[in-house]
Parts: sequence; structure tokens; C-alpha cells
Amino acid sequence: MKNILNKVIISGLIILALGACKEDFLETVPTSSVSESSVFATTSNAMMALNGIHRSMFMQYSNQDEAGQGSINIHLDMLGEDLVMHSTGNGWFNATYQWSSTRNANGTNVYFFYRFYYKIIANANMIITNVNKAVGPAETKKMIRGQAMAYRAYAHFQLVQLFAKRYDAGTANDQMGVPIMTTNTTEGLPRASVADVYKQINLDLDSAVIYLTGAAARTAKSHIDIPVVKGIKARVALTQQNWADAAKYANEARQGYKFMSAAQHLEGYNSTANPEWIWGSTQISDQQTYFYSFFAYMSFNFSSTNIRGNPKKISKALYDQISATDVRKGLWLLTPARPAITLPTTFTLAPYMNRKFLANGTSMDVAASSVGDITYMRAAEMYLIEAEALARQNKDTEAQDALFLLANNRDSKYVKSTKTGTDLVNEILLQRRIELWGEGFRFLDLKRLNAKLDRTGSNHNTALAVMMTVEPGDILWQFMIPKAELDANPAIKDQQNP
Repeated sequence: MKNILNKVIISGLIILALGACKEDFLETVPTSSVSESSVFATTSNAMMALNGIHRSMFMQYSNQDEAGQGSINIHLDMLGEDLVMHSTGNGWFNATYQWSSTRNANGTNVYFFYRFYYKIIANANMIITNVNKAVGPAETKKMIRGQAMAYRAYAHFQLVQLFAKRYDAGTANDQMGVPIMTTNTTEGLPRASVADVYKQINLDLDSAVIYLTGAAARTAKSHIDIPVVKGIKARVALTQQNWADAAKYANEARQGYKFMSAAQHLEGYNSTANPEWIWGSTQISDQQTYFYSFFAYMSFNFSSTNIRGNPKKISKALYDQISATDVRKGLWLLTPARPAITLPTTFTLAPYMNRKFLANGTSMDVAASSVGDITYMRAAEMYLIEAEALARQNKDTEAQDALFLLANNRDSKYVKSTKTGTDLVNEILLQRRIELWGEGFRFLDLKRLNAKLDRTGSNHNTALAVMMTVEPGDILWQFMIPKAELDANPAIKDQQNP
């Protein structure tokens, strides 16, 4: 974490912190340098800094596959078995699909992942350090600080899952994690243990709840409130195999959120107005994001080279397990027909192709832009966390109840499960794979479950996918630390992953 900035520059509503290990300054139009204390002189200014973090979640960084969390979600599902690439397309995400990009310390992908999350952390630290000195309402300062604490926890959580060995509740978890940044410093920091990183994550999340209690309410779903924090707490607890907390916080996070209707499933998963969405980035409809948007690669209908020639598909093995009466079966097209779809002949049609994500509205026609809201957390995920965590505590009846609420909403013919033990857990995990397809969960699920990647027996092209199986515990499950970080930070130079 060497050479963290000492100054910041405001750019409209955006403040972006610098890379974890790179000395630089932020830009504005016109460019003007101001002191950090001036930036946080008022709560209005502090809110600009917080909005900068919100905006950073879906802005482009360097390459077209580096558009904040939306792009990371694509990368993480490309590492799983449920998302299938139809062809090489124009090259984007191919290396990830083949499991080569995350093992290249000189590659752009690992640098993007690492830089992206440490930028969030650096900005959050500036807010946490300075917001209490700002002039403005106390409830606004609490709201800003609480959200910053949540962001810092979220970013550390993502980093430790990607760059370290998995958390194992049956061990000391003293393996190397990632550097913990609670202040912005010019001194390099070593990798903390996985146990210590999770300790800090939980401390920050608990603090976020405290600050957000009685604070000013959020004004958009791109902001973080208590249900979002509890949803993150549920994810963390699930990953730590802390089943009681996972069930508790997932249940609390979903309160007040309704299931989407059958019709809303087919509207494109592109709007924070969806009643299930707890957290997501809203994009302004007239602000075209072109070829770095999530929807430029994962949508059904945006006319990008990648979409036209490389429609994303669901694994046949997974699709075949979806009930014919399940509304989600319609999120993929088994036998796409051009007249029914209204896509021009320039678009490739392929069996099992995705129509879950639609750009620029609800129409299956060609979208004029790649604009669409990005989902980070939905109530459905919370039902699945709750059900899994209950089942792992052998609370089978309660787990069956939680699962039924979700599955029956998706499939009116769904019969409440009578399974118990491992069989019940496996049924919940199957529902999770169907429900969260394309939303960035599969790689992290396989890793936390210590499960094997197995793309065999489905519709993956072995020549394109290359990596068809990866055994649990293989070093491939750890992303390489970027060489740029090793070179810049003496405290970490000898701490590369195997």
C-alpha cells in the first residue's frame, strides 16, 4: 500500500482514490488541487466523495472488461461451470474463461481487481478520517461514515476471497490474506492473515450498522443502508461457515422486500426499481456507456461485436435441471427462432443462449445503448443464504420453509422439499445456481464450498474453455498478486501466491 495520496481533487460528484500502490493525483475539469481538509469541509462535499465511490462501482477503468463491479461479476462467473461462451467473439473475457488471466501477475485482470478494491478502500478511509470534522447535520455525517465503513468491509471481503486461500472454519486461518488498510499511508503494508482480515471486515460491518442506525435515509439503491450491510454480513458469515449469523442476517436483510412478478423476470434484470433489488448501481438512461458496460457483454440485445457473435449461454447440465414450469426457464432460449426474437441476421442465435439480461429497457429488439442498472444484491439471494445456513445447522424444517418461499414463487408447481441433510443442502445450492446465474457468484461459491470445477458433460467447447476441471484446493483458486504491487511495496515483495 505504498504511496497513497496525500491530496485529492474533486471532479463533479466523483472522487476516486488512487491505486493501492501508485503515487498519482485525481483529475478534475478544470484541474485544481485542494487539501484533503478542504474537500471534507462540509457534509455536502463529503457526500460528493461518497458519491464518487458509488460511481466507481460501474465506471470504466482501463480496458473494456474493467467497468467496476459489473465487469468483475462477469469475470467471476466466467470462472465457473454454469456460464458458457459460445465463441471467442472479439476476445474479451476469453482468458478468464480459460483460467489463465488470474494466474498472470503481469496481466491486466489481476491488476484491475486489486486496484479497484483498494481504490474503494482508500476513498472510504479518507471519508472515515475526515467526515466527523465536516460542517453539517449529525445524521448526515453518520450516514456518510456508515456507508464508508461498509464499503471498506466489502472491498476487503472481495479481496481476501480472490487473493487468498479459502476461509476454513476448522483451522486457524493463519494463511496469508491481503494487506488491511484502515488508514491511508505511504508505507507499504504486509499481507495480514486471513483470520485477521475477516476480523477487520466484521468490525467494520458492525460499525457500519451502528453509524447507519438513526442516520439520514439513503436516497437511491446505489447507496448503502442497514439491509445492505446485513446482506454483506450474511455473505461474510456464510463464507466463514458461521451458519447461525448467516441465517440471522440474511433474514433481516430481506425484510420489506417483495418478490418480483413472473413478468418482471423477463424485463431484463436491469432496473433498481425491481422490488427484489436491495443494492445496485443506477445508470442514467441518456448516458451511454458503450462497450465497457456489463450489458455490452452479458445482454441479449445490445449490438456490440461481442454480443452479436458470442451470445452467452447457460450450461446445458444446469438448464436441464430447471423445471418446465419454472418462470426462470424462460431466461434462456433452448431453440431461439429469429422471427420470434426480432434480432437481425447479424446476431448469432444459439441453443441455451441468455435472454436474462436486456440492455436499455425491456424490449428483445436491438438496444440503442448498453445502459442498464447493475444488481449487486437481491432478496432472492438472502432467502438462499438463509435456507443454506439453516440446513447446515440441521434445522431442516426451517430450511425447507425458507427455500419454499423462493422456489414456489418461481415455480407454482414446486412441491415443498422433504429432503434433509446433504440432500437438502444440494437442492438449495442448485436453486442458488439457477437464481444467481450471471450475477457473479459461482466462482466464489465453488471456492467457499471447496468444490471441484467440472465443466464436463455439458455444452462447453473444450477447445475454447480449455480448463474443464480444477480440483478443490488447487493453487489456481488463488489469484496472483499483481507484480506492480510486489515491485512498489517492499513489505509484500516476497509474499506472492504459489
